Amino acid sequence: MFKLLKSLKKEDYFYLFISFILIVLQVWLDLKMPDYMSEITTLVQTEGSKMKDILINGGYMLLCAFASLVCAVITGYFVSNISAVFSRNVRKKLFNKVLDLSTKEVKEFSTSSLITRTTNDITQVQMFIAMGLQMLIKAPITAIWAVSKILNKSWEWSALTAVAVIILLSTVGIILLIVLPRFKIVQKLIDKVNNVTRENLTGIRVIRAFNAEEYQVNKFEKVNDTLTKTQIFNQKAFAVMQPIMYLVMYFLTLFIYIIGIYLIKNSLMADKINIFGDMIVFSSYSMQVIMSFLMLAMIFMILPRANVSANRINEVLDKETSIKNGDVISSKEVGTVEFKKVSFRYPDAEEYLLRDISFKVNKGETIAFIGSTGSGKSSLINLIPRFYDATEGEVLVDGVNVKNYDLNYLYNKIGYVPQKAVMFNDTVENNVTYGDNGKVKTKELVSKAIEISQAKEFVSKMERQEKSLIAQGGTNISGGQKQRLGIARAIAREPEIYIFDDSFSALDYKTDYNLRHELKKYTKEATTIIVAQRIGTIMNADKIIVLDKGKCVGMGTHKELLKKCKLYKQIALSQLSEEELENA
Repeated sequence: MFKLLKSLKKEDYFYLFISFILIVLQVWLDLKMPDYMSEITTLVQTEGSKMKDILINGGYMLLCAFASLVCAVITGYFVSNISAVFSRNVRKKLFNKVLDLSTKEVKEFSTSSLITRTTNDITQVQMFIAMGLQMLIKAPITAIWAVSKILNKSWEWSALTAVAVIILLSTVGIILLIVLPRFKIVQKLIDKVNNVTRENLTGIRVIRAFNAEEYQVNKFEKVNDTLTKTQIFNQKAFAVMQPIMYLVMYFLTLFIYIIGIYLIKNSLMADKINIFGDMIVFSSYSMQVIMSFLMLAMIFMILPRANVSANRINEVLDKETSIKNGDVISSKEVGTVEFKKVSFRYPDAEEYLLRDISFKVNKGETIAFIGSTGSGKSSLINLIPRFYDATEGEVLVDGVNVKNYDLNYLYNKIGYVPQKAVMFNDTVENNVTYGDNGKVKTKELVSKAIEISQAKEFVSKMERQEKSLIAQGGTNISGGQKQRLGIARAIAREPEIYIFDDSFSALDYKTDYNLRHELKKYTKEATTIIVAQRIGTIMNADKIIVLDKGKCVGMGTHKELLKKCKLYKQIALSQLSEEELENA
């Protein structure tokens, strides 16, 4: 928890210090009022007392109450502002940290858990700072100050108050031992609810198509019921605390008066008024002690969950990313990609997905990868932009190991189009110009990228054309249209190296042909890396690599592979006739 407080700035600590002073002043004012009450009680019981003196002491009491209220309002304002700023800073830090995490670390936490940590967990900590921090400062100060004022009044009353405090502390301790472990469970269950909800929303079409609404509802209810039962148990446990607190408080008041009656009865007449005044003061101060422990009890209701949330946030912030940033920001070569005896397996996997892959592609050349599903095509090209690092061997870009590059510098060399085109809730133009690679993306360049990617056909028909809005995930356009805009985004970067990870799969054959034809002319000075399932997409590549179970089983041109690679010929014949292959 306190580790996260480092996110506060210097001015926040200044406001915290001011709040601390105001809370101390507020406690002093609250504890001063019983003294005036005792004075009023003594004046009322003493013959010859003047109404003026009673009113003056009553006025002081009102003044203390009003000043305490002002201190509470100012403190509340400061602490609320501090908690909001803290929440903003931590959320920003957590968001930036997630952006820095590699694919491996993101999968370790899961997307739903990272969303919960960025929202719900930060809110829990913010609530503690906004509400609990004041009580955490005020409660012990009030308790210690009040106890110091009543210790010399009567040992009987002091012993009674001590017994009440022990009962309260025992109750709080027992409840915490029962509830604390379940707060960790609650946050994990919130992750699961988030995950099921997210899965339901992203797969809504499949769920409806397969009439699986009831199955999804049952799946959600199972997780939701578990969360509800755990929360109800926690709340029931805490619900026991409040009646016990008030029961102790009322019985304490009752026994203070009972003991007071006994003391007054057995005292001299001259001491009766003083004992009566002490009883009133002690009763007020003992209530302050009990109220301070009530505040501590409220803190104990907030703190455990906030502490669990803080630990979950720190888990992400303290996570060391496996992809370390290098410092190389220059290279002698341009547009070359080379694999030297590269082998790769996913973290925690026993089997290698890729084994002993070696090849080199030079500037202006096109290299393509083909193979059966699960042969490692996408995993291979993901090593170039360092989504993962090679387990063995070296991946070189422009003659430099990718592990040595500054990541921003490496990314600026690459125009990457993933298998699943990702569209953001923004205009067509902003989706195409997305990202920063240190180059000015003019309107002419955007139009050219849209034209080359064959997206102009549908963009020109939109109401506002390039200014038209694309929904989140591209739900208002087709899969093929999303792929074309994804390709346009890569073209607009004007990179040295283009990577197309099965990015033509949703295109019809005519659009595919026209796109590749225009792309070849525009990117003739760039290196192109293509992963595809269609022979027609890659047959004109300068070099084709055939993968099977993570191994390279063939390398060469289309015609060379037809002659010497049995697997490639099988794939080709499954898509085209022998006559078409011969004329290709």
